[in-house]
Amino acid sequence: MSFSEIIAYGRYLPETLLKNEDLKKFVDTSDEWIFSRTGIKQRHIAEKKELTSHLAIKASEDAFNSFKIEPKEIDCIIIATTTPDNTFPSTASKVQNYFKISNIPSFDIQAVCSGFIYGIQIADAFIKSGKYKKILLVGAETLSKIIDWKDRRTCVLFGDGAGSLIISSSRKKNGILASKIYSDGEWIDSLYADGGPSLNQKVGKIRMVGQDIFKHAVKKLSESTEQALTQCDLSVKDINWFIPHQANQRIILSTAKKLGISEEKTISTVKFHANTSAASIPLAMASAHKSGKLKKNDILALCAIGGGLTWGSCILRV
Repeated sequence: MSFSEIIAYGRYLPETLLKNEDLKKFVDTSDEWIFSRTGIKQRHIAEKKELTSHLAIKASEDAFNSFKIEPKEIDCIIIATTTPDNTFPSTASKVQNYFKISNIPSFDIQAVCSGFIYGIQIADAFIKSGKYKKILLVGAETLSKIIDWKDRRTCVLFGDGAGSLIISSSRKKNGILASKIYSDGEWIDSLYADGGPSLNQKVGKIRMVGQDIFKHAVKKLSESTEQALTQCDLSVKDINWFIPHQANQRIILSTAKKLGISEEKTISTVKFHANTSAASIPLAMASAHKSGKLKKNDILALCAIGGGLTWGSCILRV
């Protein structure tokens, strides 16, 4: 039987930094107001001509170069994004074209902030089925392009970035141990974009009912993490690192507390990256790997929640 092993991590953040103090120029807010409510100090912002595909390519190159993997070894590309370059073709097709990898499947998935967890489950199933051996999975977002910069409830929360994993078939019983994904369409109006090709032929801007998201986040994230742990016969005590979706420091710490995970075992990058949606977990993973925090055989618990509502979790051994 094949197992799905994580063999590479990559990341990319646009050069332009937008700090909390900078936001005061165009919205009524302050560094103290933002940081006390969200834990965010800054976010990276893509340039006008810098597309989601560009970020995804940079994060993929980081994984290829850092771990000495040739792009031609990849036999499937999955991009999790809610901010594609075009309505079609897929962002994944652009990444595939850049690396000149012919005749393999490439496609985007859209589950907003939970997209990367959805992608992990899809990649894991593909590898365990024996269809593919080495999958490039990327979470990439340019959320700054769909932010209403006059809405202080949302414009302070989001940033741009991309993170990648290369997931390989392995005989070792490690890698992805369990994953659980869910959705509940009853809450579609809690977090959404007010545009779309069919709706009004516009891209739309992010709209959010923050109280709804916070109310659901801690319960759903903790429950799905516990369910994934049960699925692979592990407990919270086995977790070395907890890496939740980087949306809000309050949600991150509240979820960790509910699970009984200490702050010392919780990886948070929201202070520096803000909420990068589907890119937030792989960015945090790549950052933790580069800093030397992740050690061989560490158990990681990942979880995310996003518009839809969608949510899910994953337990893996690195």
